[in-house]
Amino acid sequence: MATSGTTAFDMEFTEIAEEAWERAGREMRSGYDLRTARRSMNLMTIEWQNRGINLWTIDEGTVALVKGTSEYNLPADTIDLLEQVIRTNSGVTATQSDLNISRISVSTYASIPNKLTQGRPIQVWIERLRDHPTINVWPVPDNNDYIFKYYRMRRVQDAGSGVQTADMNFRFLPCLVAGLAYYISMKDPDLAPRIGMLKEAYEEQFALAAGEDREKASARFVPRIGYV
Repeated sequence: MATSGTTAFDMEFTEIAEEAWERAGREMRSGYDLRTARRSMNLMTIEWQNRGINLWTIDEGTVALVKGTSEYNLPADTIDLLEQVIRTNSGVTATQSDLNISRISVSTYASIPNKLTQGRPIQVWIERLRDHPTINVWPVPDNNDYIFKYYRMRRVQDAGSGVQTADMNFRFLPCLVAGLAYYISMKDPDLAPRIGMLKEAYEEQFALAAGEDREKASARFVPRIGYV
């Protein structure tokens, strides 16, 4: 017997909500059932981002640094930065170079005596504000040729109104449905007896998905040895 020959399975938001309601113990019957499932899904994906790094939400970006300016806004959907460098001679094949810039804390930044010192930035304080994060570089750029290049974690996109698919890797679909069923069960007193079972299933599916959604490259850690 022939197989389908396709590997494109995905679920629209309405299908996700229907499956979750059925796992919770009843059918989705109204527009409000869809709306409340949508709200729960948005809250749940925020919970995922509090649990750790979701690899599919990592992307890269750049900020063109301006001479004499230390503070710059990052995109509003940025959660945090994972890595960052200062790029010099951008676009020049022979001389383009990415140089390390160290991330520092607010206390370290506050203790810098002269925050107006100009030069190639070697330190950055990332200020995680409510509306959007900002970066504060030091020394302040002494020319307009530096590029701040970063790899960031962004927010998972909001749940759709019905026909859109979820903004996530396909490996997380079982976890998404299981988690949404658990969230739904906490809203309906008639479904309360299923909460424990649904939570257990959700945590199991999340552990499976998160265990696969990780870097596979080997890492080597070398201690920095100082001398007194």
